[in-house]
Amino acid sequence: MLSSEFRSSTENDNEPNGGKRSKAHHLMTLIHDTRLEMGMSQEQLAKKVGTTKSYISKIENNIKEARISTLQKIIELGFGGHLELSIKI
Repeated sequence: MLSSEFRSSTENDNEPNGGKRSKAHHLMTLIHDTRLEMGMSQEQLAKKVGTTKSYISKIENNIKEARISTLQKIIELGFGGHLELSIKI
């Protein structure tokens, strides 16, 4: 669910710099929305992922950029999903 929504919500971004800021914002919004849909607090997600509530909040609010390894933990350990990355040049 997360990856298909992320792709569909970001592929058509026509913003400067390739929509990078917008794509990051969409991803963080999806993390926030998925957490809420799963009935999880930031503290619960942080505990599953092995980080702090403060860090989850900063990621969701696009204050702090998350490493790919952190995103993988959020998707896999927090949400029970699977993170797949695709690079096109």
